[in-house]
Amino acid sequence: MGAGRWRRIVSQIGRSVAVWAVSTLTMLVLAGILPDFQIRSGDGDSATRIAVTAAIGAGAFGLLSALAWPVLVRLLLLVPALVLGLLVFFLNGALLLVALRLTPADRPEAAPETAVVVAAVMSAVASATGAALAVRDDDAYRRRLYRLADRRGTARRFEGPTTAGVVFLQLDGVGHDVLVRAVEKGLMPTVASWLGASHRLTPWRTDWSSQTGASQLGILHGTNHDIPAFRWYEKDTGEVMVCNRPTSAAELQRRAVEHTGDGGLLTVDGASRGNLFSGGAEEQALVLSIAGRRRGRENRSRAGYFSYFSDPANAVRTALSFFAEAGREIGQSTVARMRKRRPRVARGGLYPFIRAFATVVERDVVVAAVMGDMLAGRTAVYADLVAYDEVAHHSGPHSRDAEKVLQRLDRSAALIAQIAEQAPRPYRIVLLSDHGQSPGETFRGRYGLGLGDLVRAGCGLPVPRKARRTHSGAEARAAVRAALHRPVEEDGGRHVPPGRHSEPLVLASGNLGLISFPDVHHRMTREEIDARHPALLTTLANHPGVGFVLVRSEEHGGVVLGAHGAEIPVDELGDELPGPLADFGPGAASAVRRTHSFPHTADIMVNSWYDPAEGEVLAFEEQIGSHGGLGGDQGRPFLMAPLGLSAAAEEGEELVGAEHIHRVLRRWLRECNGPQVPLGVPGDHRVA
Repeated sequence: MGAGRWRRIVSQIGRSVAVWAVSTLTMLVLAGILPDFQIRSGDGDSATRIAVTAAIGAGAFGLLSALAWPVLVRLLLLVPALVLGLLVFFLNGALLLVALRLTPADRPEAAPETAVVVAAVMSAVASATGAALAVRDDDAYRRRLYRLADRRGTARRFEGPTTAGVVFLQLDGVGHDVLVRAVEKGLMPTVASWLGASHRLTPWRTDWSSQTGASQLGILHGTNHDIPAFRWYEKDTGEVMVCNRPTSAAELQRRAVEHTGDGGLLTVDGASRGNLFSGGAEEQALVLSIAGRRRGRENRSRAGYFSYFSDPANAVRTALSFFAEAGREIGQSTVARMRKRRPRVARGGLYPFIRAFATVVERDVVVAAVMGDMLAGRTAVYADLVAYDEVAHHSGPHSRDAEKVLQRLDRSAALIAQIAEQAPRPYRIVLLSDHGQSPGETFRGRYGLGLGDLVRAGCGLPVPRKARRTHSGAEARAAVRAALHRPVEEDGGRHVPPGRHSEPLVLASGNLGLISFPDVHHRMTREEIDARHPALLTTLANHPGVGFVLVRSEEHGGVVLGAHGAEIPVDELGDELPGPLADFGPGAASAVRRTHSFPHTADIMVNSWYDPAEGEVLAFEEQIGSHGGLGGDQGRPFLMAPLGLSAAAEEGEELVGAEHIHRVLRRWLRECNGPQVPLGVPGDHRVA
């Protein structure tokens, strides 16, 4: 055994003894200040015996934490992830009670609720002590991160090439301009230090469906064909597809692989962390598309939680942060309500815990998983941090709440950069986003009725009394009267054209609305819709909260409708002849034309009004920061890559669509790792 190995063993023993001593002291201090926590030796008087009892109790608690905690966390994989934070404290307290029973004292005592507090404090102190002692020991630091990030044993001894690996870190929902403003305001010092010095920043333009499902499927699998929105109705199956539903995500991934004939961006020694789709990675954790499937132990969707929470100190620290974040959200929403800020949406119920899960639990687990991937030397890692997107939906994309999240995301990027220095191979870190967010009040908040109410009114169907009394409701009923050339009843407009028809199905994806008629098994034409509901399209197109309407046409193939009778065939749309799309900027026409060609595009596609001066849209969902359609920052995410990689776009070229981003990322992987990475997906001749 070499001298270096002996030194490491002695150093490890020394750190363990020091942590044990600090834990013992912590237990003694807590016993002195907490009335319901007592450590008594056999005779009850000797200070030495009390100290020995505390030492035994602290040692037993440490051993139980090391041995029993991973087993308990594995059992917790059967529990919904949101409940995990609630159980961490109680399980840790239970371990302490067991440890006290193993001491030789007659009656060491701790009330159950006190045991929870003592266990949390001891775990946090032990973790901080161990980290502080190892901070100057690179080998120990690396081993600790390696163990915490991949406790399941998926970590491997690196014997691969010394070429650069690539970490793609997706900051969900962070638009290009939001990132630039955050850097200018000093909110993201790590990103600021990279810009200009080591990285270049490039904006790109999303497809019409500016949301994670369409963007991430295109980025990871090279195609987002036939993804018209975040949620849509498929007439051939009678199913509503929702991008963040496990069964839908699995089906969309299957279709993408079938469409391209390629497994995805991460097929060469890749890892997918916290994403909707796998990208073909062999290592997956918190990947939605596998959440509903039976898979091997290593690839289970929740396996990432075990990797992280198998360390009790991690569990306690994240659980404390979880409840602190929930409390922060309750406080922030209360202040917003008291100050009557506008726009504002409801933020009660379970939302504080949902926000805490997205901004704390998922962030910590994903970052730890990425650390493990880097220390294992994986070639390609793609991870999604959803914190900003979740908060911006409810607080607004430019709010102080969202800015605080950006600061924490910057610290996550800094940590990953630090871990790269400990990795067995060099790493290139690429930051990117899948879409941005556009501010604005909700459609319902401005007009007093939702899109579904407006559609029902336009069809002459009953609408809620409250919606009927709004100005928009009155306008809709007037349009029905004019179109039908007959009065509409004052109890809600119950006239329906002859024949029994199913009611329209109205779905919302941010400021994009989709209207389908389930009893018609093909995509209806404008002529068919007018015959059934003569006032509907006119009501929608002329509403001040609607920007434009897309519908199929027997005469033109497809047509875009706008206010005051504006009507342009889809084939004639362009930047020179934008028609109702004029306010939505360059590229809007091509985005609409592409979506029109999808097999599962809805009978009627409705994009909300957009104010180009203020960048505001009107969400059909209850969100004051939204994305999913055209208009504003939601369609302008960013791509930020090291200068050592080729430029994402040629001079004067614009990056358009998630599929284009996929080709760029493939090219960068090939630059780093050679011809083992295919340059493009089969059948794709648009190689970047």
